[in-house]
Amino acid sequence: MSTILTHIAISDGKIKRSSLEVLSHCKKLAESGGHSVEAVIIDEKASSFVDGVKKYGASKIYTVEDPIFKNHMNTPLLKALAKVMETANPYVFAFASTEGTKDILGALAANQDAAVLPDVSSFELGDGGITAKRPVMAAKIIANTEAKGDKILVSVRSGSYDLVENETNAEVVNIDFSMDDNDLKATLKEIISASGDTIDLNEAEAIVAAGRGVKDEEGQNLISELASVLNAGIGASRALTEAGVYDPSLQIGQTGKVVSPQLYIAVGISGAIQHVAGMANSKVIVAINKDPDAPIFEVADYGIVGDLYKVLPPFIEEIKKIKN
Repeated sequence: MSTILTHIAISDGKIKRSSLEVLSHCKKLAESGGHSVEAVIIDEKASSFVDGVKKYGASKIYTVEDPIFKNHMNTPLLKALAKVMETANPYVFAFASTEGTKDILGALAANQDAAVLPDVSSFELGDGGITAKRPVMAAKIIANTEAKGDKILVSVRSGSYDLVENETNAEVVNIDFSMDDNDLKATLKEIISASGDTIDLNEAEAIVAAGRGVKDEEGQNLISELASVLNAGIGASRALTEAGVYDPSLQIGQTGKVVSPQLYIAVGISGAIQHVAGMANSKVIVAINKDPDAPIFEVADYGIVGDLYKVLPPFIEEIKKIKN
């Protein structure tokens, strides 16, 4: 029996939903293949997240707890992950494809002499390794890839799998760890937060995205109201972030953030391939655009052809009625 290990990412004092999505999938793979599924939490308060992880099927949870993990720093995280791999000896080590993961995945693979498949949209256990689908060329092509070896690392895009609760009485193993700040060659001096929306777009279950059609303050107010009603994050196309209408941290697309919410509402967005590359993996896509030939309708599950200034007010009112 082999071990499938999942890294549980923590951000702003919360478990990242994308990590639990990966754990849910690993639990399914473990059950069908006769493997064990385990998880690791690395944080200054790692033990406080154990109960939240138990709900998703891990039979064993490793915790690495130290004040040095208060903020993301590559060197201590790599050292901790290597120590966990030596203890757990996983066949597959799966991560959510977060910005932090992208920082360290290659280095960890080199350190552990492991095969690695980054940023996939799905993966399965194969003959002597794993097979995966990976969006490439701005998601215009899905590449079928595979990795084989004694150790395999894989990172998975947010929204690729559903959360499936499967609570267990997991064994908790605390791994001793210590590292002196003086051993760090790079130190963290300051964190400058983006001035954009307070909801993390990578974790948002719903996103309202504004495009070039949102041309004034009235349009921006409508976007804000719709997002508020849906408890959604606000995103924007490159045209609006470059024009200074929205903060650059809210840009969605090939040169911005890649998101995979349960609901994505594109308002006044034409649907250029650069933008679609950042949101095509959304579960349900709703497009509102006055141009019936806009490319966004080709990827949308539901489309509304009309002027957003006329469509959004009654749309918002109907949602309020449903919620009430």
